[in-house]
Amino acid sequence: MRHIYEFHGYPVSEDLLLGLGAGVGFVYWHMKGTPPFFGGRANVGRPGEEGLEKTAGKRTGVHVMCFRTNSAQKAEKAVLDLLGGEPVMVQVDMGFLPYFDFPKEYHFGGHVVVLAGYDPETRQVLVADREEKLHPVSLDALARARGSKFKPFPPRNTWYTFDFTRRRPPKPQEVRQAIRETTRAMLNPPIANLGVKGIRKAAQRMLEWSKIMDEESLRFACFNVFIFIDAKGGTGGGIFRYMYGRFLKEAASITGDEQLAQAGEEMRAIGHQWQQVASVFESAYTAQAPSALLPRASELMLAIADREQAAWERLRQIIPS
Repeated sequence: MRHIYEFHGYPVSEDLLLGLGAGVGFVYWHMKGTPPFFGGRANVGRPGEEGLEKTAGKRTGVHVMCFRTNSAQKAEKAVLDLLGGEPVMVQVDMGFLPYFDFPKEYHFGGHVVVLAGYDPETRQVLVADREEKLHPVSLDALARARGSKFKPFPPRNTWYTFDFTRRRPPKPQEVRQAIRETTRAMLNPPIANLGVKGIRKAAQRMLEWSKIMDEESLRFACFNVFIFIDAKGGTGGGIFRYMYGRFLKEAASITGDEQLAQAGEEMRAIGHQWQQVASVFESAYTAQAPSALLPRASELMLAIADREQAAWERLRQIIPS
């Protein structure tokens, strides 16, 4: 989204977009036949959710629309038509992008990139991801990445359009509302797999993984969790807590409430704790006995749950309903 905003002459930080879109949370999910999933993102467009892109757009005066199709041919034509005049944001499976060095079996379809150009002679698009370098990717590889069926987040050939006609800075009350939405979701989730309750549930459930997974599956599960927490997976590190801490500092400037900057420092410290968890899972991935490290990861996460509970309650006091 930051790439798109900057192209249209509206420089804005990723942190601000994440926060305005009520995009930070926690989810623990373990579907049969898939590795356990730890997610730090929220407002991802589940039933009843608008999605971060549209929510952040509303709060910056940008009209965002989301499109999907079951047809790979229609998906390709739609983005190539748009690329004639502007970059296009699309959802992809990271495992099919040739510039990533992930294990062969790794797939995650919740990743979003920007297509920045197209060369019809080579049938390659230029992909803008998280670094300054643009990556040439063939249309065939892009089609695989966009049409991936791997769960839990198949991309479904999703793309977005943006109308900046009425762009504007976010209003202080919109920033406060975004924080309220995030604190509510973390402290009062509809199910125990989400929010602070979800952190505690994940900490307890991981102690059972060795009973329900063979060693190879357990090893891959540990790698998966490491990626979902660490910056390598696109979270900015600390399962988005570092980013949210920086958002709270921006929010302090917009609202004039310095308490939010202090809350941002606490969120940064929580990000450090999440990185400790990531480090344990990274070690478990290569350890002789991965299950031996799970109790330590569980202990760290239970401590994080207590600290997050206090941090989100403090934010609720600063920005009451």
